[in-house]
Amino acid sequence: MQDRTNAALLALAHRGDHAAWRELVRRHLRLVWAVARSFRLTRDDAADVTQATWLILAENLTAIRHPDRLTAWLVTTARRECLALLRTRSREEPADLRLPDRSPTPEDAAEATDTGTRLWRAYRTLPAKCRDLLHLIAHAPDLTFTRLAEATGIPRNSLGPTRHRCLTTLRRRLTSEAIR
Repeated sequence: MQDRTNAALLALAHRGDHAAWRELVRRHLRLVWAVARSFRLTRDDAADVTQATWLILAENLTAIRHPDRLTAWLVTTARRECLALLRTRSREEPADLRLPDRSPTPEDAAEATDTGTRLWRAYRTLPAKCRDLLHLIAHAPDLTFTRLAEATGIPRNSLGPTRHRCLTTLRRRLTSEAIR
């Protein structure tokens, strides 16, 4: 088996030859694993990518157009699986697995109410332009900068700096409110 080409091994594996499949895996396992680890995945994630790559190969034994380029096909497939895994991970939000230390007390509720009251008091002191901008950002986060610029009358390129100034002013006023 070791002297056979990848194309011959693919054909034999398609016909159900387990020895051919094992030889394909033996030849390329380290490569597929190295591709997965090159993305700095955890061992478990790299193992998932490697397993998915072999599964895709098993499902596509006859669909590979250039069996002589199997190595490149495996590298490409492993890379795509890594990228798909990373995209999925970036959309996941980690669950807070910590148990709460204690139930909220009446003091906690009063403090939260006090903070909310101070926040709204400070917010009402902002200029109308800042209130409008922050309101839209908070309540319509899917607005594009172009739409946000149209809605507020603020030039598109000034939205980021204006938002920063508004939030800085709000923080400053909230802090001074807390000191009183």
